[in-house]
Amino acid sequence: MAVLGNFVLLFAVSSQRGLVHYLKGQFLDHTFRGLYTPNAFDLSLLIPYFIVMTVLAGYGIHRYALVYMYYRNRKNRTTEPMAHFDELPRVTVQLPIYNEQFVVDRLVDAICRLEYPKDKLDIQLLDDSTDETRSVAEAVVERYAALGHPITYIHRTNREGFKAGALQNGMKTCNGEFIAIFDADFVPPEDWLLRVIHHFAQPKIGMVQTRWTHLNRNYSFLTEVEAILLDGHFILEHGGRSRSNVFFNFNGTAGMWRRQAIEEAGGWQHDTLTEDTDLSYRAQLKGWQFKYVQDIECPAELPIEMTAFKTQQARWAKGLIQTSKKVLPMVFRSDARWRIKMEAWYHLTANISYPLMIVLSVLLLPAMIIRSFGGWFQMLLIDLPLFLASTFSISSFYLVSQKELFPKKWPRAFLYLPFLMSLGIGLTITNTRAVMEALFGIQSSFKRTPKYRVQTKSDKALGQKYRRRLGIVPWMELSIGGYFFLTCVYAYNSENYWTIPFLLLFVIGYWYTGLMSLLQGRFERLSLRREAHTKPFPVGI
Repeated sequence: MAVLGNFVLLFAVSSQRGLVHYLKGQFLDHTFRGLYTPNAFDLSLLIPYFIVMTVLAGYGIHRYALVYMYYRNRKNRTTEPMAHFDELPRVTVQLPIYNEQFVVDRLVDAICRLEYPKDKLDIQLLDDSTDETRSVAEAVVERYAALGHPITYIHRTNREGFKAGALQNGMKTCNGEFIAIFDADFVPPEDWLLRVIHHFAQPKIGMVQTRWTHLNRNYSFLTEVEAILLDGHFILEHGGRSRSNVFFNFNGTAGMWRRQAIEEAGGWQHDTLTEDTDLSYRAQLKGWQFKYVQDIECPAELPIEMTAFKTQQARWAKGLIQTSKKVLPMVFRSDARWRIKMEAWYHLTANISYPLMIVLSVLLLPAMIIRSFGGWFQMLLIDLPLFLASTFSISSFYLVSQKELFPKKWPRAFLYLPFLMSLGIGLTITNTRAVMEALFGIQSSFKRTPKYRVQTKSDKALGQKYRRRLGIVPWMELSIGGYFFLTCVYAYNSENYWTIPFLLLFVIGYWYTGLMSLLQGRFERLSLRREAHTKPFPVGI
């Protein structure tokens, strides 16, 4: 989220006409003639402009803080369990699915391969599907149950509570003292349970989260950028928070809970779209401790389509704001340390950057025109500190995460940074709408991220029916990209050449997300039309 604000600040600094004046040799003019004094109209634009810049800079500084927390507390890194169970406890594995016919067999196969005594393991396939997935899932469960695996199939006729409702419903018949959860696109390694369970030998541990890796990281340019974004989250956000003993969240999958922690925290609740983060905060407020084990990996699929990626990001953005409204009052009323409360604030409110980005985008061009009279000295006093406070946090954040994961190959991440910025900018419209819905209490259903079992470029993406309708958003993104293109033209005509590379990030970001969404929709219609033409006529016609 701070990606957006940071690069707007980068543009704002570089967009000052004063830099051009300096290059023209007007240093003395602006130093000794006095600073530009804005009138009332100018102030009505510049005041909100700088307020928004300052708020976004605050979130940028927080990214520096996460990097600092990660390295300062490296001695607290969790690797091996502090103790071991003398006798392994009973574990239930819950697999919540909804219309996942392309990956459900792979999921069940991976879970049934987990190394754990069968007499102490239960597997629940929690199916809310409304399509062919139901028959596919039933057949898969019957096949593996016949082979002796302790797996049961639970289907709900209604989707009350969505994923949270399915998990809570599964707990009614759950026998495990500990509950592991995997989404449909995850493929845990065979030793996952045995590596995780012993961390719970410490009686106050309520949840253990493991690190996501990516089955299809190299599938496309989009999945490469998505992987870098998630790596930053799992390495520095989870790593920094867990090492510093502040609150962090279960990611909804690839983790294990102590059942008692779920029950004492009030169980799974569905009044937010991020039920995992909601439960995490409630459990930690009850005194339960969480562990993040970076060395235990669990691979999964990344969204391969732009609309799927935008849907996922919008759900997370809306859910975190909903959770902040629900949970932050509890956090600030608690007796937790002040640093824990402030970290919770930055964690749960970070998506407010998106509507602020919209405000700043509207103000950029008029502010650029007004500030052109101020000269480089004003930029040095006002803009430069904000720039230094935030801009480099992006490079430090994502480059550090890549260096931690890929010590020899991390410099290649430099190639993806401009596109990572552009993609973050391009999400502004979708995520702003999601954030505003959360702020105004507009409810919406849980929108799943389609999974197609696509890992390499040779795999064909099936299941066009799972793709969401495009609506007006792609056209809005193209229009805003056009606005920034005109701003590029203005920058060129006014000799603000230094601003053009940064403005192009906005143009590319909005046009990329808009065009990818529209082209995806067109390919879908062509595919469906081709299938209709090649489908054989029914017998007897």
